Amino acid sequence: MNLKKPTLTFWQIINMNVGFLGIQYSFGLQQSAVNPIYDFLGAHPDQIPILNLAGPLTGLIIQPIIGALSDKTWSPKFGGRRKPFFLIGALICSLALFLFPFSSSLWMAAGLLWILDVGNNTAMEPYRAFIADKLDDDQQPTGFQAQSFFTGFGQTLANVSLFIFPLLFIGTMGKLPTWVFASFFLGSICSIASVWWSSHTTKEIEPTQEELQKIKSESISIISPFVDIFKAITEMPKVMWQLALVYLFQWYALFCYWQNSSKSIALSVWNTTPEKDMKLYGEAVSWTGLVNGWYNIVTFLCAFSLVYFARKFSAKKVHFGCLILAAIGFLVFPHIHNKYLLFPAITGFGIGWASMMGIPYLMIVSAIPKERYGVYMGIINMMIVIPMFIQTISFGYILKHFLNNDPRLAITFAGVLLLISAICTLFIKTKKIAVSE
Repeated sequence: MNLKKPTLTFWQIINMNVGFLGIQYSFGLQQSAVNPIYDFLGAHPDQIPILNLAGPLTGLIIQPIIGALSDKTWSPKFGGRRKPFFLIGALICSLALFLFPFSSSLWMAAGLLWILDVGNNTAMEPYRAFIADKLDDDQQPTGFQAQSFFTGFGQTLANVSLFIFPLLFIGTMGKLPTWVFASFFLGSICSIASVWWSSHTTKEIEPTQEELQKIKSESISIISPFVDIFKAITEMPKVMWQLALVYLFQWYALFCYWQNSSKSIALSVWNTTPEKDMKLYGEAVSWTGLVNGWYNIVTFLCAFSLVYFARKFSAKKVHFGCLILAAIGFLVFPHIHNKYLLFPAITGFGIGWASMMGIPYLMIVSAIPKERYGVYMGIINMMIVIPMFIQTISFGYILKHFLNNDPRLAITFAGVLLLISAICTLFIKTKKIAVSE
C-alpha cells in the first residue's frame, strides 16, 4: 500500500539537498585540482588515467553496498535510513580533504584520493534514494534537479577557488602551492557543514509497521549486500539496461575531459606543458578553474528550467538535446586560442551537465520498486563508474599510441563519444513524467 507522501515547499526541497553542495565541492576539487596536483608532484601524462582509478573503483564497490545496506536500515537515534550513511561519508570526506594538501609524494596523493572517494561515495549514494523516499512522483523532478543545481553550485565554488586563491595565497608549502591548502581546507568545512544542515532541517519518513517488521526480519551479514545487488541486477528493469549504454559513452567522455582540460588549455592558449614551463602551466590551471567554474554556473542557472522541458518534451528528448550541446562544446574547445572564448565554448557542457546530474533519474525512478531505491540507485552509480574504470585502464594506452599524448585530441575524442551517447539516448523507452506546477 503506497501512502501519499507529504508535499514539501520549494525551500524544504532546497534544504534537504544543501548537503549536495559540500559533496559536489569535493568532486569539483577532484575534477579540477587533483590532476594538476599530480602534475606538480611529477606525474607523466599517460600515468594520469591510472592515478584516477580510485574514483570508479570505490564507486563500483561502495555505492551499491551502501544502497543495499540503507534499504535495510532504520535508526531513529542516528536520523533514519539514509542520513546515518551520508553523515559518516561527509566525516570521512572532510578528513581526507584536510589531509590532501600535505601530500609529499605522488602515491600519497593517490592514496588520499582513495579515502576521499570512499567518503564521497558513502555520502552521495543515499542522497539519490533520499529524494525518491521523501518526494512523490510529481515533486521528484524538482528534487533531482535541486541536486543538479547544487552540483553546479558546489563545483562552481571549487573551481572559482582555483582561480581566486592563487591570487590571495602566494608561494608554496612543501611541494604544493599554498592555494591548494586553502581550497582543500574550505572543502573540508563545506563537506560536513552542508550535510549537517540537511540532516538538521529534514526528517526522514518513518517506515510503516509492516516495513519495520520486514527490515527487522531481514538479517544483515557480510554477504547480504552482495546477494541483494546480484538479485537486483538480475531483475533490473529494461530501461536501466538502456540507460547503461548511454552512460558507457557519456561517462568515459567526461573522465577524458576532466583529466585533460587544464593541459589542453595550456597548449591551445599558453602553448606550454607542465614539463616546459611550470609557472605558465600554473596560470593555465587557474584559468581552467575559472572555465570549469563557468560551466557549473550554467548548470545551476539552468537546472530547474530542465524540469519544465522534461515535462513538455519528455526526459529522453531533453537529455538527447543536452548531450548534443555538450558534444559540440567539447569538439570546439581544443581549437580555441583566445582564453575568453573558452567560456562560450564550454557553455554547452554546462547545460549537458545539468541534465546528466538529474534528468536520467527521471527516466528510471518510476520503474524501481520503492523498497529497493537504495540498491538500484547504487546500481545506477555502477553504470557511471564502470565506464570510468574502463577509461582509467584503457585511455592511457589510447592517448599514448593513437592520440600522440595530445590532451587537445583527448577532448575531441570525448566530444565524439558524447555524440554516440546522445544517439543511444533515443533508444530509451520511457514514460512521460508528471510535474507539479
